Amino acid sequence: MQESYLLKENPTDHHLQSKIHIPLPHQKIEEFCKKNHIQKLSFFGSVLTDQFNEESDVDVMVEFGSHFKPSLFDMVKMENELSLILNNKKIDFKTSKELSRYFRNDIFQNAEVVYVH
Repeated sequence: MQESYLLKENPTDHHLQSKIHIPLPHQKIEEFCKKNHIQKLSFFGSVLTDQFNEESDVDVMVEFGSHFKPSLFDMVKMENELSLILNNKKIDFKTSKELSRYFRNDIFQNAEVVYVH
């Protein structure tokens, strides 16, 4: 059985200080990821910057296990579920394949990983 890792969950550890501008209920995120076959969950975009505000959506990059191919319906359902976990923030899910080739490398370099299985 593989271990799962929640990253950056200790806000007093300055080496692990998160740039994410919303509260993260780590236990619920871990349960969400396991239930939905998510191998890696990262945040990117404005949620990592001072430009983030109440109207901003939350950009989330997900990687699924090779055995799971989510449908569009599955993705919308997961966005809605994660929205509830994150205090009804609008969620924009992306897989690495869906990222624009023009921004992909920048997103990979700056994304903040919060869950790895």
